[in-house]
Amino acid sequence: MRGNSGLSGLWDRQLDSYPNTGPRIVYLAMTVIVTVMLYYELYVIGGVSTFVLADLHMGFTFFVIATAFGNLIGAFGSLFAGLTDRLGRTNVVVVGLIITGILILVAVPAATNRWELFVFLWVVGFLEGICLVATPALIRDFSPQTGRATAMGFWTTAPVLGSLIVAVIASNTIAANARSSVWTHQFRICGWAGIGVAILAIFFLKELSPGLRDQLMVSTRDRILVEARAKGIDVAAAIRNPWRQLLKLDVIVSSLGISLFLVIYYTAVGFAVIFFTTIYGFSVKDADGLGNWNWGFNIIAVIIFGFLSDAFHVRKPFMVIGGVFSAVMTVFWLEQIGHHPGYYHLATLVAILSFCLGIAYVPWMASFTETVEARNPALTATGLAIWGWILRVVVFIVFLILPAVINTVTPLVNYGTGVQQGAAKYGPEVAAVAAHPKLFTELQAHPTPALIAQAEQAVGPKVFGEIVAANGAPGNAALYGKGPTGKPLNLFQYTLAHGTKVESAAARSPGQWRTWYWICFGCIIFFLLTVPITRGRWSPRAAKADEAAHEKMVQEELAKLRAKPST
Repeated sequence: MRGNSGLSGLWDRQLDSYPNTGPRIVYLAMTVIVTVMLYYELYVIGGVSTFVLADLHMGFTFFVIATAFGNLIGAFGSLFAGLTDRLGRTNVVVVGLIITGILILVAVPAATNRWELFVFLWVVGFLEGICLVATPALIRDFSPQTGRATAMGFWTTAPVLGSLIVAVIASNTIAANARSSVWTHQFRICGWAGIGVAILAIFFLKELSPGLRDQLMVSTRDRILVEARAKGIDVAAAIRNPWRQLLKLDVIVSSLGISLFLVIYYTAVGFAVIFFTTIYGFSVKDADGLGNWNWGFNIIAVIIFGFLSDAFHVRKPFMVIGGVFSAVMTVFWLEQIGHHPGYYHLATLVAILSFCLGIAYVPWMASFTETVEARNPALTATGLAIWGWILRVVVFIVFLILPAVINTVTPLVNYGTGVQQGAAKYGPEVAAVAAHPKLFTELQAHPTPALIAQAEQAVGPKVFGEIVAANGAPGNAALYGKGPTGKPLNLFQYTLAHGTKVESAAARSPGQWRTWYWICFGCIIFFLLTVPITRGRWSPRAAKADEAAHEKMVQEELAKLRAKPST
């Protein structure tokens, strides 16, 4: 067994024999930890999105489109990850962890404008597009099919745990009245964690040699046969023309189906904080708190139903059950928009919806790797690269569409808090000026005694006195947001300048978000239509019969190997 001793073990990580249960669990656990860290780095911006928009003076449309291009860049990183069938998996992951950790710790928090921020995040996205295809390939390598859904269940906790970590850290370290610059602290916390996990991976992340991983292994009882075959397997022949072997209808359509199913998940990852703060008026702290419910219940689902899928030996029934209930809960969810549900009412709904998504996703992951193995088990990373590319391209396209559906976020995020404060303090005064725009514009330009008297009569002496106190004497300070030359707007002027935009956006926003979640509903329905083409049985009895036939074949092959004379 190579890769276990000396300094050579820091680079040569390949195992020449299939590990026993204890070491195998350690390698699987290390792979999950690495994946959690990668997703934490990828998702940390979602937990502080409103602060980033405000601090870097970024519009929501730019934020969404830049995020979309990050997914596109990550998509081509995913295609590159297909080379790990040839180059190996772990060294690519370790190098990626080191570089992304440094970028998140140092470069991203130092960004002073929106372009600097997203250039660094795009580099991170490209590297993680590579790594996040290599890690499920490692999970597949170390998990026979009979335990595949359980193993994939733990791997699937990684993106969810990444989101949960973002939500937990943000909700516990960001004050309700925090300054917008607090977003840099969240990246530094993430960066230090990334460096720590990279150090662990250097010492503990391993992989199977090509001869071992390039075979189909249904159960751990296949171990002797797999190792015997590995001694004579032609690895180069097995991985020749990989794209031609795997660009097939079942691989492509199945990948497209799950990618569309996950649109609602990626909406939550990128925009849940924005949604909860603009639609329901929660603070960022409380919005991240709702994320704890979302991701926590998803983790429970993927672990439980990964185990159940293996226990019943089927994938498709769980995919259908999870997909149907996800669609139903999406309708319940979107019907809340425009009303005023309480925090715990929303927490309950988001928990149930997230749980249902997890029911469907884990069996799909297991089924997809088995679909690829049915084509060629030596090309697992290539198959996952196709899935990763399609997933990120779908997210890219969907995120380009999102700003056309939802165009009300920028005024609500960038101006909503100030306008809310101004309305609370100067509500009657702002309303009075807004009701007589022509009169107050003329008064500002020509503050004659006659116009002053006219304005005072129009709004009443008391309100007019408050306007003068808040804004300054007519002629000395501008109304409608222009302010004194060279000076920032005071709260009264700010409210006048942006109040109408914020009010209009607040009125239109619920309908736009409802439309978006109907799109998510349609995506889930499409996923359900793709379930029949995936690999696997519907009936537990038929699945057990397949396993019995395979076990018989293994025993016959082993008998032949034992009967051969040694040379």
